[in-house]
Amino acid sequence: MQMIKTPVNGMKDIEPREMELRQFILSKIREVYSRFGFTEIETPNIEHIENLLSDQGWDNEKLIFKILKRGEKLDKAFEAGNMNELVDSGLRYDLTVPLCRFYSNNKDKLTLPFKAMQIGNVYRADRPQKGRFRQFCQCDIDILGESTNLGEIETLLATSTLLKEIGFDKYNFSFDINDRRILKSMTMYAGFPDSDFESVCITLDKLDKVGFDGVKKELLDKGFAEDKIDKFNSLFDAVGTSNGDEVNYNNKTCDSVQSIKNLFAKIVGVNADKVNNDLDIELNSICNNLIEIIETVTKNIDVKINFNPTLVRGMGYYTGPIFEIKSERFSGSVGGGGRYDKMVSKFIGQDVPALGISIGFERIIGIYLDDDFKIPNCIKKIAYLIEKGISIDKKAEIISKALSERKNGNIVYIAELAKNKKFQCEKLEALGYTEFETYT
Repeated sequence: MQMIKTPVNGMKDIEPREMELRQFILSKIREVYSRFGFTEIETPNIEHIENLLSDQGWDNEKLIFKILKRGEKLDKAFEAGNMNELVDSGLRYDLTVPLCRFYSNNKDKLTLPFKAMQIGNVYRADRPQKGRFRQFCQCDIDILGESTNLGEIETLLATSTLLKEIGFDKYNFSFDINDRRILKSMTMYAGFPDSDFESVCITLDKLDKVGFDGVKKELLDKGFAEDKIDKFNSLFDAVGTSNGDEVNYNNKTCDSVQSIKNLFAKIVGVNADKVNNDLDIELNSICNNLIEIIETVTKNIDVKINFNPTLVRGMGYYTGPIFEIKSERFSGSVGGGGRYDKMVSKFIGQDVPALGISIGFERIIGIYLDDDFKIPNCIKKIAYLIEKGISIDKKAEIISKALSERKNGNIVYIAELAKNKKFQCEKLEALGYTEFETYT
């Protein structure tokens, strides 16, 4: 049987030019996040299937690459005829679940708050398309043990700093921000019971793909009452979302703290018919928290933050503020995250405040490759091309010269001169070589 030379569908080989770019971006990620006090850890690619199927990842849990049991355990599972017993592990679909397991297993050895940096491949049996693979690299920072909004502020500042230092600000990136508790208030006001919150949010998360009409259709298909759906959608009309308007808040466009509070008040109808007094008090606190995050970040770094009441984030574990990175260069998000204060309790039975963000590493790499991004590099890349039949003494002299250049930190490529020198040099130029020396 002939072997297959192409990668498995949804996977890809990485060529030298892209690999060099990836390593440059990864080095900047490690450098910048380290300056903010994040320390790097590593977790296995394979996780317990019980952890992956915990109803925290929503639709992503449908995309898990499951791993069969081995040997006698697999044989016994087949004999029992129980398909659920065939699997005991799977490839991780994100880095958050493994991080929470890591923290739960090592918490007595960690300093709180624990600021973690994680870089590694994750896997989803998704439909491959541009910017979306079945194996892709995620780059996460998370803070566990920080209950105040200092966690959100530090996370957004670190991410903004990183994107600026790799030159991504030329694509006018910004943040969308929301709070899951605001979404819950909206569903309550519309008349949905608390038990339907996740189902409604899973559908709302598809808004950018299907629009409000598509959201309404799917909610109707799920059996929800039309009057509740219309009341829910009308809340977004109140803030100019469904007609495409943006509601922007940063240090330049925010008129006052009260203007944001008034906006949130409209969302849940607090100015008209209150849901209840407790909700009114809670929303006031949630508003103040978001305002403080937005104003503190934008006063310290030049970045736009947009309040987006339709922002959901497609994971079930978020409990508070959530955010996504947007760019004019990509129709979807190029990163996102939020607070997930209940996740660790799944492992140890007690809540631990936690939040994090993941940048869309593969999407950023794709944008840079499309734009032929040049890596800023003061190191010289020199090619020594040696004609066939050169004397041993001359070859030794060339190699000695190359070693001297390498000792000085430069990159030297030595190869036999090809018959088509122009083609050979063009290939090397594509890899960043700028100096060529031919020896005959």
